[in-house]
Amino acid sequence: MRVFKNRSASTYTSLCFLICLCSFFGHISAQPADTLNKWKFRTDIYLLFPYMKGDIGIADEKEFTAPVDANPGDIFSKLKMGGMLYLEAHNNKWAVTSDLIFMNLKQDITPGKFWNYGTVGAKQLVWEPAGFYRLASFLEVGVGGRLNNLQASIDGRRNAFPAGTYEVSESASKTWFDPILITRLTADIKDKWLFQFRGDIGGFGVGSDFTWQVQGYAAYRFTQVFQLTAGYRYMSMDYDKGTDTGRFIYDVDTFGPQISFGFHF
Repeated sequence: MRVFKNRSASTYTSLCFLICLCSFFGHISAQPADTLNKWKFRTDIYLLFPYMKGDIGIADEKEFTAPVDANPGDIFSKLKMGGMLYLEAHNNKWAVTSDLIFMNLKQDITPGKFWNYGTVGAKQLVWEPAGFYRLASFLEVGVGGRLNNLQASIDGRRNAFPAGTYEVSESASKTWFDPILITRLTADIKDKWLFQFRGDIGGFGVGSDFTWQVQGYAAYRFTQVFQLTAGYRYMSMDYDKGTDTGRFIYDVDTFGPQISFGFHF
């Protein structure tokens, strides 16, 4: 049985927050748009410390849906492997970006009516290309997509009725593409401090039924070449495709702090 989550409230809150941030960034943005049509390049190597909350379902003769709800204290123990690379090329009007994320996560199943105990694993590769157009010195809009490859596994013991338990061991792999619409707000203060907020929505049934993401960062430039950035990322995916033995459910929020080391040239 799938557990549906009401996402309309969180989506509405995110949109309202985005509107409020527009006025904030417009007020503190200290630099006018560069008058030179010169392309600049940026490379970020970053670490994300994520945890998961939601439901993963792999259908067999019966549908098995496992709830996961990580504790923030589990971040370092549950993140088996993670690697991230961000690339950007931009001038005063246009920007092209590429964000590549790989995570190998393992999380305990939340015990309940259907599950006695167990673990859920998720090897996730996400590639997110995007293009932006600058409407104002602090505001960009863009389009892009998220190409997702996910290998999920469920291992544990499921409660049997009226009594007892039985073992479950299932795995599946899916690849899908989500188109996304993006807004990005930036403020550059004295060429030393950089603040950025980025939000997107997408899926629209093409891949996921619905997906959304918000990111907020603050960066300090130590030199013209090097900067250090810290922030937070929240990514939500609601994917449900297939029937009978081929059904696959990934209704999961992945979120956590992020730190990156950036280079400009």
